[in-house]
Parts: sequence; structure tokens; C-alpha cells
Amino acid sequence: MHLKLTGIAASPGVAIAKAFIHQEPDLSVELRKVENADEEVKRFDAALKQAISELSEIKDKTEKDLGADKAEIFAAHILVLSDPELVDAVKDKINTEQQNAEYAMNEVSSMFVTMFEGMDNEYMKERAADIRDVSKRVLGILLNVQVKSLATISEETIIIAEDLTPSDTAQLNPEFVKGFATDIGGRTSHSAIMSRSLEIPAVVGSKLITKKAQQGDVVIVDGIDGNIVINPTDEELREYEKKREDFLKQKEQWAKLVNEQTTTKDGKHVELAANIGTPKDVEGVIRNGGEGVGLYRTEFLYMDRTELPTEEEQFEAYKEVVEKMEGKPVVIRTLDIGGDKELSYLNLPKEMNPFLGFRAIRLCLEEKDIFRTQLRALLRASSFGNLKIMFPMIATLEELRAAKAMLAEERDKLLAEQVQVSDDIEVGMMVEIPSTAVAADLFAKEVDFFSIGTNDLIQYTMAADRMNERVSYLYQPYHPAILRLVKMVIDAAHKQGKWAGMCGEMAGDEVAIPLLLGLGLDEFSMSATSILPARSQLLSLSQEELQSFANDMLYMDTAEEVERKVKELLHSVE
Repeated sequence: MHLKLTGIAASPGVAIAKAFIHQEPDLSVELRKVENADEEVKRFDAALKQAISELSEIKDKTEKDLGADKAEIFAAHILVLSDPELVDAVKDKINTEQQNAEYAMNEVSSMFVTMFEGMDNEYMKERAADIRDVSKRVLGILLNVQVKSLATISEETIIIAEDLTPSDTAQLNPEFVKGFATDIGGRTSHSAIMSRSLEIPAVVGSKLITKKAQQGDVVIVDGIDGNIVINPTDEELREYEKKREDFLKQKEQWAKLVNEQTTTKDGKHVELAANIGTPKDVEGVIRNGGEGVGLYRTEFLYMDRTELPTEEEQFEAYKEVVEKMEGKPVVIRTLDIGGDKELSYLNLPKEMNPFLGFRAIRLCLEEKDIFRTQLRALLRASSFGNLKIMFPMIATLEELRAAKAMLAEERDKLLAEQVQVSDDIEVGMMVEIPSTAVAADLFAKEVDFFSIGTNDLIQYTMAADRMNERVSYLYQPYHPAILRLVKMVIDAAHKQGKWAGMCGEMAGDEVAIPLLLGLGLDEFSMSATSILPARSQLLSLSQEELQSFANDMLYMDTAEEVERKVKELLHSVE
């Protein structure tokens, strides 16, 4: 049957091959009352031990084939299986309710998955995928069900699945697996991230692919525009083969720009930086020609562990990043945790609306010891490279001043201890709250730079949770209201002789880039794999010519109208 489906373009490129339907094994469980709870706990422990052993093998293979940063996922999986919150909860059910191990494991893991999936945060949603992945592995062992490995594929295929777990994607051999398409998932799911690192074209979230494709069907996966074609016509095959060749040629052109400056057609230099989560991500920044790190999310240092990181651990992580970037700017965001991003060891109160709650700078100004430890580590690392400090979620000048005062106090203490600290650290803040954008002229006098966090700014401005599918239509980066707020921030910075950057998804968006350039944005920070396409686009644009165009877009009626006008403009530039 010939059919076209659309989904989310997760990894660019075009793949054409036969479908390989990856079906999940039957891991359904039934409740059995166990007579001997101790024996059942031993059976559970043995399954955990085997699962950890298997994961260690996958981790080593991934490290060898894809690099240490990709193997981190499996280190996290091993941590999940060693987490007392999960393990003890299962054992508790076996001991107190006399449940069989597989039923108890399924109950506990399902509870955690539901909890994490309900959180409005990409990192936490990925934790749900991790728990689902590891629990399947343990259940497979307990039920004695063989979980089929994708590593055995030995002919060119496109994998069709409801979703692919990190374990699945780590086993894909790009020589044979030409692409994949899934029913569920988003651009930031593990499978999407892995597909980009493997450079395998992928379309996720198609909703129907497993119901419509059959084993052996010829399938086209268009990871550029998010299209899937099942059993294409000869004409469609020719069309997509050409699209694939054009994309490969374009990639060759982009690769030539790795060491180039990002200079527009009219000679304006803008900085293209990358968003990172761990020191290991720096390799990708350098490989993709990043001119700096525009956002280092330090919360990853605090997660997947049972206690706070020490000052020394933090210092080593920050030092590693600034040293590897060899003098290029590294903007490190202070701890952005709380509310939706839980740390079990902090015992934070549950909140009705965590995104508007006790988080980020609000938490740090109250939990002063945690904040001061991080500030000391940052200050100590500053003398090893070009480190800039950024405070998240600033809503008032009082918060900004309090954070800066604590930073100054810790700096004085370190200098009194004869510890070397850089004497020219730029201190900036995230702009992610609409009131902060509106009052940007007040803040601009007291910071060295702004970085606009559009992911939150958009959902706060539109009063629409971007993870809620029923209101996701309101998540509109090109809405004139958003563009006006962005302009306010950039203008306020420039009036004070300061620079303005952006570290939200919008910064790497090819429709947003001409608008942001026209509005005068100085620094664009994005995922490392978006840097070269963005550089290529910026080289062909003139900031001077885009200024009046971008200002006109502030007065359009709708986001759709703005998008259409930008696409017309880009078409004329081509």
C-alpha cells in the first residue's frame, strides 16, 4: 500500500531502504503471591546483577564505537538499577505484599515513568525513557523472554518501531541501518539525539508508522522535512534520491565552514555557540566549529546521584570545559533546579505549579550553602579560561543584586585565601520571564550580558505549557509578541553597550535566524549539530537588509503570517 505520513524531523538526511519492523517482546506480568519473600528478593537481585552486567557491555561497546559522551546514557542506566528509591521500593513490595518480583518491578517502574512523564521538562521526560528501558531489561530476565537485539541486522534497512530505547539505538550499525521511523518521541528524546550523533536520518512521533508499514515494504525516511513514504512510486523514488544527493553535497559544503568566522553578507560578525550539559559535550562543539559555549547547564552535575556534588567535583568539571575551549567564551549557568527537576536528596516540597514555583535562582538564594559552593567552584575555574557566569530565572532586580552580592563575597574570600580568580569575569542573566524582558532597560545597567531563554519565555508569555498537546498550538516562537520582547531585550542591552545572546531552541531555527539577525542578536547558542547549517545560512544574509524586514514583522497579525513572510524572503535569497 502506498502511503505518506508526517512526523517530527529528528535527524536530517534522506534514507531509502526496506522496512524492518522492530516489535517489543511480550513482557506482560501477572500477580502471583510468593511463599518465600527472601528467595524472591534473591531472584530479583540476580536479575539486577545480570542487567547491570549486560549494560556494562553495551556501555563499553558504545564508548568504543561512538565515544564516551554517548556511553554516558548507559552509565545513567546502571545508576537507575542501583538507585535505592527504585530497588528498595520493589523489595518492599515483595516483602510486605508478597508480590512476585516481575509484578513488583513493573508496578514500581510504571509509577516512576508516569511521574516523570508528567513533568514539564525535557530532561525529566528522558529519565522516564531510561526507567522504561532498564525495567524492560530486568523484566525480560525475570520472565526469561529473549529481548531481540538490533545489532544482528546485516542488510540495509529502515527500522520501524513504536519507539527506540537508548539500548536499541546504541546497537544500530549505520552501515546497515539507514534510518528509522517511530510512532512516538520528540526532537529531544534519547533516540533522536543518538540518531543525530550516528548521522542516521530519523522521523519520530509519526503516530501511525507501526500500524501502516509492513515487514519488507520499501520506505523513504525524510529527516529534513519530517516525511515518511511507504512503497513510493518511481517518480517519488527519483525525487527523494535527488534530495538525498543534494543533502550530502550540502553537508560537504557545511563541513568546509568548520574553521570559518560567522560573518554575514554585509560583514557583521555574530557568535555561534553551543548548548552543553556535560564536559564531554565539548568535543561535539569543537567538531562542529562552535565559537563558544553559550549555555552550560550545570544541573546535570547534580542529577543521577544521591548527594550534592562537592566544590572540588564542580571545579574540575568547569575547569575541564573552559580549558578544552581554549580561550573561547564559556557561559556557565548557575544551578537551575527545583519544582519540575527534582533532586531526591533535597526533599523539596511538592508544588501545584512547579514551573512558576520554587526553582533556579529562587532556590539558590534560599539554599545559600549550595549556591555558595557552586560560586566558589566557578570562581576558581575562571582563571583557566574565558568563563562567564549567568543567573537563571531572574524576576526582580533584588534577586539579581542578591546573587551578585554573594558572588562578590565568595570572590573576596577566595582572594583572601590566596586563590587565583580571574579579574574580568562577565556576569549575566537569563531572560525567560516576560516582566524581565519588559523591564530589560533596568536590568541592562547591572549585568554584562543577557541570554534569552526562549523555551520558557514563549510558554510564560503565551500562558501555554509546551508539553501539553492540547495547547501546543500556542507555543509560537514567531508570534509578534515574542519578537517584540526579544527586540526589547536586545535594544536594552545595546543601549548600555552590552551584548545579547539567545540559548533557547529558537536560536538554531532557520525561520527565526533571519528575524533574530535583523533584530540585532549578537550571539546564537544552539545544539552543536545545528551550528554549521546556521553558519551557512548567516553567511548568505545581510543584517542591514533584514533590519526593516524584522521590524515590520513586529506588526504582523499572526505567527503564521510572520513564518510565511520569512519563508518567502528565504526563497528569494536562494
